[in-house]
Amino acid sequence: TDPVASIVIRTYNEEEHLERLLLGVRNQLVPFDYEIVVVDSGSTDATVAIAMRHGARLIHITPEEFSFGFSLNKGIENSRGEFCVFISGHCYPVQREWLANLIAPFSDPAVALVYGKQRGTDTTKYSEHQIFQRWFGDGGKGRQDSVFCNNANAAIRKERWRECRFNETITGLEDIDWAKKVVERGHFIFYAPDAAVIHVHKESYRQIFRRYEREALALRGIYPHDSFSLLDFLKLYLLNVLSDCFHAFKEGVFLKSCAGVLAMRLFQFWGTYKGHNYRDAVSQGLRYKFYYPKKPEMYKRLEIVRNATAAGKQDL
Repeated sequence: TDPVASIVIRTYNEEEHLERLLLGVRNQLVPFDYEIVVVDSGSTDATVAIAMRHGARLIHITPEEFSFGFSLNKGIENSRGEFCVFISGHCYPVQREWLANLIAPFSDPAVALVYGKQRGTDTTKYSEHQIFQRWFGDGGKGRQDSVFCNNANAAIRKERWRECRFNETITGLEDIDWAKKVVERGHFIFYAPDAAVIHVHKESYRQIFRRYEREALALRGIYPHDSFSLLDFLKLYLLNVLSDCFHAFKEGVFLKSCAGVLAMRLFQFWGTYKGHNYRDAVSQGLRYKFYYPKKPEMYKRLEIVRNATAAGKQDL
């Protein structure tokens, strides 16, 4: 019998977090069957061994093939569930009802996507804690008017995916792009704060810059008429710094958090500005910098593949 849900996990060198995630999945209290599908894009650590030990179906893709949308589509193609659940390889559930609470809203046939709450850890930068609080509130359960969602902790109805696959060319926000398309077809996005995960981020400021740059670049593709000027950068930077500092002062952590707030918000909004105003075509080399910011050797690998391909064409 096919499972009700397929849990699709995208991984690349996630050995530090994957064991905890898979144990959290195995401890779920659910009245239905589910399977685990891991889409790995070339891990060189113990990620694959951990996935196999937990009985996951393993799908291999190369780093050259990777995009967020492509890896999701590959995972869904190799799944058997009526619903596909997405959770990042560096997230883990905080309660045993997480999976049940993420699937329950699909009792409404108009719901196409459900996303849950996210919270950080002690390694999370103060400003990112504030972002999690703002984007994923403790209340507000139910259908929403906007297309906002986040597939680090989400589920979709597979029937809707058959009608509309994830965009494989954009550099991020493939979840919002997909949500926009299914809402335009008359379906709904549902927020389930009772389906919560911990999202572990240990990003350098360079990685934060790259993340917001690629997401802004993707957003420009989804909403071509949107703009983000230097004035927008200055305004949003100042407003968010003031808001973070105010909350940090109220919580008694101002002195400890102030420098991090100034830096995090600078790289966040400077990355957003640069992404919105990037005018050239997105090269494969730039995509590598977006997708593998910690691995400069990946850029060398790309050059080897490119040179081999060019040599092959010349031989022909």
